[in-house]
Amino acid sequence: MVNKAAGLLVQGDKTGDIPLVDLAKAYLKKKYNKPGEVFLGVVHRLDRPTSGVLVFARTSKALSRLNEQFKARSTKKVYWAVVEGTKAPQQGELEHWMLRKPKLNKSFAHKNEVPNSKLARLSFQCIKTLQRYSLLEIDLHSGRHHQIRAQLNAIGLCIKGDLKYGAARSNPDGSIHLHARSITFEHPVKKEKMTFVAPPPTLAPWLACVDDTASLSPE
Repeated sequence: MVNKAAGLLVQGDKTGDIPLVDLAKAYLKKKYNKPGEVFLGVVHRLDRPTSGVLVFARTSKALSRLNEQFKARSTKKVYWAVVEGTKAPQQGELEHWMLRKPKLNKSFAHKNEVPNSKLARLSFQCIKTLQRYSLLEIDLHSGRHHQIRAQLNAIGLCIKGDLKYGAARSNPDGSIHLHARSITFEHPVKKEKMTFVAPPPTLAPWLACVDDTASLSPE
């Protein structure tokens, strides 16, 4: 498990920036003094400006079994989002038809089905209200492109720093205040249920949202 920092790519793209998977391979190679290439499978991804818990597989068998769990939606993913304003609903369930526009690198949430759209679901609750922001905890029930960002924007909630989806201004470091808080899945070999929790970045207003600064660890 890795607690990904905002701004890091998970896998390489046209920018040529070094992705997290390559950094993790280099770390494992050095730590375990491995000869040759290190295998590390990417099980799922996080958007570049998003932080939080990320799963990698260290064997091809583990990758295959974890991929099956993610495809079957037997995993549980919880996100935190700091949204602008203090009038967010206390809780809610959102269902939209998501249409991805690759040329814009953006998705649009529609109330009704449109051609080439995919159904997206999430539920959320407001767990803390700050002076100018609200902290939402989100259970993701599907995995669509920019799903949380687009669905929240569709109901008038903008994630802090997310200019692409309606935020008032960007964050200085280019991040957005969306954090993959925890993930639960079955160990691919031991078959035990495991939950990993990632503390959010130690920056405002995250610091006002949580008082734990522990390292990534299983519950």
